Amino acid sequence: MNKPIILKTFICICVFIVLSCGKSKPTIEDIYVWRPLQVTATAYNSLAYQTNSNPHITAFGDSLKPGLKYIAVSRDLLKLGLNQDTPVKIEGLKGVYWVKDKMHSKWRNRIDIYMGEDVKAAKTWGRKKVKIEYGILKL
Repeated sequence: MNKPIILKTFICICVFIVLSCGKSKPTIEDIYVWRPLQVTATAYNSLAYQTNSNPHITAFGDSLKPGLKYIAVSRDLLKLGLNQDTPVKIEGLKGVYWVKDKMHSKWRNRIDIYMGEDVKAAKTWGRKKVKIEYGILKL
């Protein structure tokens, strides 16, 4: 098993338990410190011609299903802490997205937003510079 993922999961569970002992239920805002970052954002679909012969499996081994709020990140962002299962808020989009995939090593300072099989939505999004905030677990 992957020791960093086990440790990260254990820490997350511990933080959740500690925060749960208070009067109110902890939110995602309580569990993470949010760091801002300006990136280029594109969109992708789970289609073989955009990914590979198994378009529903990410580079981390997670399964993709339309409707999920997932993103892929360029590999340089991994060093900043945008690792697998990191929560990300994206300017202009509602909700929290989760890092579940990584992009080809040729890309830098970039995220790719998963848009299921809706190619029209991905093309409409296009490519734009956006501000994101990504969560780092509080210790």
